[in-house]
Amino acid sequence: MHPELEKFLNAKVRLYEQPSFIAADPICVPHRFSKLQDIEIAGFFAAIFAWGNRTTIINKATELLQLMDNAPHDFCLQHSEKELHRLLQFKHRTFNSTDLLYFVQFFHTHYSKYTSLESAFTAGMKRTDENTAHGLNAFYQYFFSLPDVPARTMKHIACPAKKSACKRLNMFLRWMVRSNKHAVDFGLWKNIKPSQLVLPLDVHAARVARSFGLLTRPATDWQAAVEITNLMKTLDAKDPCKYDYALFALGVLERF
Repeated sequence: MHPELEKFLNAKVRLYEQPSFIAADPICVPHRFSKLQDIEIAGFFAAIFAWGNRTTIINKATELLQLMDNAPHDFCLQHSEKELHRLLQFKHRTFNSTDLLYFVQFFHTHYSKYTSLESAFTAGMKRTDENTAHGLNAFYQYFFSLPDVPARTMKHIACPAKKSACKRLNMFLRWMVRSNKHAVDFGLWKNIKPSQLVLPLDVHAARVARSFGLLTRPATDWQAAVEITNLMKTLDAKDPCKYDYALFALGVLERF
């Protein structure tokens, strides 16, 4: 990579990886909570909802959490049938109450056995894995392991095995895993290394990457996400996903 381009990208990371980034980004939703499990559940929904306008994403995640009394972990574990009925009114784009009720059922099942959602992603991974592909594929199988999975709900969780870039799950993992030294990402999970994370590649970040000659693959899929991540590892082998701030900001905020 040309030294001037590397300098430019590093400057963009420093500019945007700041507390001021939080308020207008979906990451503001989990930042409202202090309890680990609430951060995980709020963050998961905010990430899964993250396509389209950021204000709408934040508003819909906020609406859902209000339906859960702003205590999502307690709600998922202890809800009554009457409380579940509140959720029937919820809809965000193609995500509807059928999907939501299954998600709540999954969280109820998982948190009845485990204290953190981290184990759901690390069960299929090894510390020696190059990236999170095995973890994401295993998570997909685990997430849809409950009886009577609605067929329509399966489209809301991506996995590398289906060639998806997994933008939303990779963003969620970035939030949970990367260091919180800049007070943006949380750095709560310690069994996935930041070096194993894959950049949350969407059409905007991919467009920027291709314009700079950082991405050659024409499809915006898992292989492309790994390609750009591996290139960013040449700049920072331990923390390639910090460059998500640069690519996202250039593609969405600066409309490069």
